[in-house]
Amino acid sequence: MAEGMNVGLTRDFLTPSGQVGMGDIGLRVLEEAPGVAYEFFSEHFAEVKPEQVAGRDGVISLAPRYTRQTLSGPDLKLSIVARFGVGYDMVDLEALTEHDVILTITPDGVRRPMATGVVTLLLALAHELLAKDRQVRNAKWSERLEIKTTGLTGRVLGSVGAGNIGREVFRLVQPLEMVHLATDPYVTPDEVRAENIRLVDLETLMRESDFVCVNCPLTPETRGLVGEREFAWMKPTAYFINTSRGPVVDQAALYRALKERRIRGAALDVFGVEPVPADEPLLKLDNLILTPHSLCWTDECFRSMGESAARSVLTVLKGDVPENVVNRKVLERPGLRAKLEANRRKWQQIAGRSSA
Repeated sequence: MAEGMNVGLTRDFLTPSGQVGMGDIGLRVLEEAPGVAYEFFSEHFAEVKPEQVAGRDGVISLAPRYTRQTLSGPDLKLSIVARFGVGYDMVDLEALTEHDVILTITPDGVRRPMATGVVTLLLALAHELLAKDRQVRNAKWSERLEIKTTGLTGRVLGSVGAGNIGREVFRLVQPLEMVHLATDPYVTPDEVRAENIRLVDLETLMRESDFVCVNCPLTPETRGLVGEREFAWMKPTAYFINTSRGPVVDQAALYRALKERRIRGAALDVFGVEPVPADEPLLKLDNLILTPHSLCWTDECFRSMGESAARSVLTVLKGDVPENVVNRKVLERPGLRAKLEANRRKWQQIAGRSSA
């Protein structure tokens, strides 16, 4: 590894040919920093190996898991894992905290691209886009009036979660004049007043909404949050959208609700098992839109998330606390404070050499 500060990036950013598959992921933020070198891991594993983080000051990570085993190596000086995205269910937060490692996420980078993806699915469902596409492809032009679509003015949009992405969805649909409902135990009415959101319990949201979208993280509390009972509460004319994490929803219960036409339709970007198995029953339904956990993958999203992750890493390398820290308890630990102080001294040395 190069002298100075060393940052690793997980191998899954790269295509098999070794190119960054996402295009611009904001690496110029690191390239412009004096004394900072970055490199991609030489191999990809579902779980990051101890030797992959050994000797590194920081890591920018896409999808692999981080466990206690990851942090068990003898040369661990890691100060930060900067997650490229907002989900962190693949990271053992307790293990990172115990090893004095900060975890950050990139909510600013993903907010608008993810929210526009949710709105894309909402509009596609409301206008029965897939059914109309099939009419044209199957030479059924004369049957156009048989497909009834849904106007949005005055319809109820409900969000399970009113955080970073959920609120952005409501901001984007303001001109559509929909009614805004949300359920979120961590949000107060004052926090969502600007988006005209009425906070309700989950049952009220499911019963009253014409469109239900899931915008909450996967946690022990939200795993299996929406299941048989919750789908039974929905209107038979309602639509369901999940772009958060597959395990938040009982996928088998959703299949039954769609198969039996107890709800009108759904759209999913996330699944209980990914990639989706070839024999997954959902694949046979005609009232369901499916995308491969990539709905927000735009050039804007990749660049913004990468820049955000790189800025978090640089902040820690300079000895400061970054924004969007997930495991806040780590900030109280003497071990982390010692790492930050060491980073600060090293950064000052590097800055001094670069200005000499």
